[in-house]
Amino acid sequence: MSDAKGLTRQQMCDRLAMEFADGWIVNLGIGIPTLCSNYDFGDKEIIFHAENGVIGYGPLTGAGKEDLHLVNAGGQHVTLNPGAAIVHHADSFGLIRSGRIDVTVLGAYEVAENGDFANWKMAGQKGGGIGGAMDLAACARHVFVAMEQTTRQGRPRLVERCAIPVTAPGVVNLVVTNYGLFEITAEGMALRELAPGVSVDEVKATTGCNLRVPSEVPPVRLRG
Repeated sequence: MSDAKGLTRQQMCDRLAMEFADGWIVNLGIGIPTLCSNYDFGDKEIIFHAENGVIGYGPLTGAGKEDLHLVNAGGQHVTLNPGAAIVHHADSFGLIRSGRIDVTVLGAYEVAENGDFANWKMAGQKGGGIGGAMDLAACARHVFVAMEQTTRQGRPRLVERCAIPVTAPGVVNLVVTNYGLFEITAEGMALRELAPGVSVDEVKATTGCNLRVPSEVPPVRLRG
């Protein structure tokens, strides 16, 4: 972000990473979600899974320390944790389709108030492929989304109904944006935590759906 208001992308991912339970197998989608692996989990054992077959990787590598043969699904260079494994692409998807992924963190263009989300095709785009996001959305036990609050043109990404092709209906549990943390509930989308320097009115003004707002909204938790 160019200003000091709201959360940085790393802070967004740190906040979602705090929700990971000890022993979880976690899949990170390309883009913003990959930063979740940089979080310091302390005594928690988190097993990061990538569709390309890297199981048990750690933080992204620093400049000059890259192993050119070791990348996550987004093509970023990563480190390996003790006990990591490199498996066949089909075996990696076998883990997904057998329901062994505890949470997948994905980016999105839009998330609807009922938990639908769209992340594979933009309006007016020709072609495109839904890819592994379809398998992850259908099979992971939890689906979290990390994305900016609005488009570059200032349009809301949190919407009443997705206007572009949906990746999966009704699967999203949590959404973090640079403006705060949101939960999809049986009653709709709820604001749970507010980012630094952002007001509730600003969140409402940049949200395109009915938003449940409690009388008091705590700040986004930035430490586990």
